[in-house]
This record gives sequence, C-alpha cells and structure tokens, in this order.
Amino acid sequence: MNSKNNSRRSFLKQAMLLSAAATAPRILTAADFKNIKKAGPNERVNLACIGIGNRGGEILREFHKTGLANFVAFCDVDMGGPQTLENLKLFPDVPRFQDFRVMFDKMGNQIDAVSVGVPDFSHFPITMAALALGKHVYTEKPMARTFNEVELMMKAAKKYHKQVTQMGNQGHSEGNYFQFKAWKDAGIIKDVTAITAHMNSPRRWHSWDPNIKSFPPAEPVPSTLDWNIWQTTTQGHSYNKDFVNGQWRCWYDFGMGALGDWGAHLLDTAHQFLDLGLPYVVDPIKLEGHNNFFYPMSTTLSFKFPKRGKMPPVEVKWYDGLDNLPPIPEGYGVSGLDPNIPPPSTGKLEPVKLNPGKIIYSKELTFKGGSHGSTLSIIPEEKAKEWASKLPEVPVSPSNHYKNYLLACKGEEETRSPFHIAGPLSQVFCLGVLAQWTGDKLEFDREKKIITNNKHANELLLGPPPRKGWEQYYKV
Repeated sequence: MNSKNNSRRSFLKQAMLLSAAATAPRILTAADFKNIKKAGPNERVNLACIGIGNRGGEILREFHKTGLANFVAFCDVDMGGPQTLENLKLFPDVPRFQDFRVMFDKMGNQIDAVSVGVPDFSHFPITMAALALGKHVYTEKPMARTFNEVELMMKAAKKYHKQVTQMGNQGHSEGNYFQFKAWKDAGIIKDVTAITAHMNSPRRWHSWDPNIKSFPPAEPVPSTLDWNIWQTTTQGHSYNKDFVNGQWRCWYDFGMGALGDWGAHLLDTAHQFLDLGLPYVVDPIKLEGHNNFFYPMSTTLSFKFPKRGKMPPVEVKWYDGLDNLPPIPEGYGVSGLDPNIPPPSTGKLEPVKLNPGKIIYSKELTFKGGSHGSTLSIIPEEKAKEWASKLPEVPVSPSNHYKNYLLACKGEEETRSPFHIAGPLSQVFCLGVLAQWTGDKLEFDREKKIITNNKHANELLLGPPPRKGWEQYYKV
C-alpha cells in the first residue's frame, strides 16, 4: 500500500445531554412483549435471525415489535456470549445454531426469511446462501465489504427475483425518504451540484496508534465463540478482542469504517432520487493518520458524478474525524440533534462540534439535514419562509423499515431499499474505502466497472480469493 498522511459547538452542553437522553436506546423486557400485538400464526413470517447480539440483536427486537415475525431459528457464532444472552432469555424456545449452514440444512424448510446482522465482511456468504435457498433477505448496511461481492449480490437478487431483498438503512422508510421524493418530484430539489456529508463523532479507532506495523497478537478464543466460522470467507487472522463485537468495523479486512457505517444514513435518498449511480473519480483529499490496517483518524473524500440526463454533474464530499469539519454555509443555523438519530455504534453520544448530517447545494436553493430519517430544511431561514407556501404535502410512511420488509415478504408492499437500489450506493462506499486504503486518487470507468489508473486498487475491487470451502458463494 502507498502511505499517505496529509495532514460551533452547535448547542449548549445541557441541550446535548437532553438530546442524548432522548436517543438512548431502551432495552425491551419480557413485560414489554406482552403489549406487542401479533398477527395470527398464518399471518406472520417465519424469520431466522443470523446475528443476535449487538446490532443483530437490535434488528431482532425491531422485527419482534412489528408483530409480524415468527422466530423459527437464531444463529450466532458467539451463541451464549454476553451480547447474546438477553435475547436468548427473552426467546428461550427458539432453536439455536452457531453455523448458518447447519441451520439452513436442518431447518431450511421452516424458514421464509432471514435477517443478516453480522460484521460487514460476513454479509456476503450468508446472503448468497439464503437467496440460493429461496429465502427473503434483510441484510444490514453496507451490503458487503468489496465491490465485487455487492455486484454478485445484485446479480443473485436479479436471478432469484421472487425473493424479497432489503438493505438495513432504516431511515429509507422514514420522513427523509418521503420528503426527498416529494420535493424532487415537485421540483423543489433540482439542479443539485454539490453535497456535503459529515460524521464527526468519535470512532472506535480514534484512540489507537496509527503507526501500526502489524495486526494485534493472538489471544485465547472465548469458549462461547466459534472463531473459525466467524471468519467466513476471510483467512489468516488469529483471534483478538479488537476484531469482534463492533471492533471489526475499524479494520480494512473486516469493516467499512465510518463511511460504510454512516454513509447510507446520510446519502441514501440523494443517491437514489438524484440517480447518482457510480462516481468516475474518488479523490482522498485528506487522510490523517493513514496506515495499512485500520481507518484514518480523519478523512475527506471527493466523489465526482457525471451529468445524468438533464441533471448537472455532482460532487459529493465526505468528512469524518473529530476536527475535520466541513465548511458551513452562511445562514446554516444551529446543528440540532434529531432525537430519532441513533447514537454511533459505540453506544455513546458525546458532545461534538457538528452533528451527523448533510448539506445539499443546488443552483437555486441550499438544504440542510441530519441523518437516518431526519428531514431536510431550506436555509437560510429567510429563504425557507419564502418557499414555505410552495412546498408539497409529504406522505406519511405506511411502515417502518422492518415492517416494510415483512409486509413485502407477504406480498403486501415492495421494499424501499432492495438490492438493485442499495447495491450501487454500497459500491460507492466500497470505492471510497479503496481510496482511503490505498491513499490514491482513483479514476473509475462507470460502464466497465474498473479502476483505470491503479492496478492494485482495481484488484481490490475483487479482493483476495475466498478461504477454502467458501468458494461456492461466489458463483451466481
């Protein structure tokens, strides 16, 4: 790898503490479940949950709250680990597995749909196996770790077209989705030329030494964990606590960093409704603390998208890092924290200078917005008042992301983030990660889907060969 090391407050601390309290996730208890109205046995979807701790556990609980899921199997490589115990206590009678392949072999005929809430690098083989077996699939974002894996997942979804697919960018079923579409259709959002996306909260690796020269040393594997299955298609890693339970997000080999974690929550609607597709250039303008193993301390990326029909070219700039704040336009106002935005994956909401969000620049108007389902507003305030009477009515979402998936499995709705929509978005992030990893400006052929100026980066679109015994998932 080439090494590259380039080198308001938004509201009062009290307000931040109040917002933090509003967004703190509440753990459901058995008593809560009594109040959840369930559909009849023949009206529920037989759901298998793969990954039931950490984020996977949160997904499981969200599906339960819909009243439309009948849990038929749980699978987790660390079944019995501390992060899985609460869900196991709440659902003691659901069959348990550590290997998704064994689960499918023994219970495949009882499973209608699956949720995949595991580390980024493991999304691919599990999703491909499920689709090949005729199962509907809900896969957490981003879809996969490599560009080619996302490509194969889209091809599989097209081949097995009767199966429902949904990527887990839950804001895609909330206010921002319906507002953006309505404003775009009404010509409020038009002629967009630039978008800034920013996520400047603390990340797990910010306390690590970027001068790392090797992976961390091997440690004893916990008795509850099947390390061999945890690795799925990857190879050559010995267990270390900094690889599991969310720490995997830090490493190029396993996760997609801040961009893969929050990019979809910030850019999904703009990407879909502005028909951005794939960029032709990805330029790492700033990589502070760059190394060959885990993500930089601060990153600024420039993605350039060409003209699409009558829509002008767009430059999307991504900012992460504690002190790597984007330029703020005049009249921006206060960066309020929407209580509907979940905290970062560390579970901590700490005061930051600028909350996660986006700024959208068009030839006539400028918009600001938060993350997930947060809606946009026109800035400055004077301009917003001028346009207030021209804004269209925005439909109310008929279902959240989880209910939308289950209703789609039942044939009653269509998913809002199927793989043919979520795939190109995920591939944008894959290209961004390659620019972070290599430290190089990448020129990309949108038609041939190759990197034309960097042989090594182009090879990384494919990634290393899968581990022996896992090759089957790369065939569609």
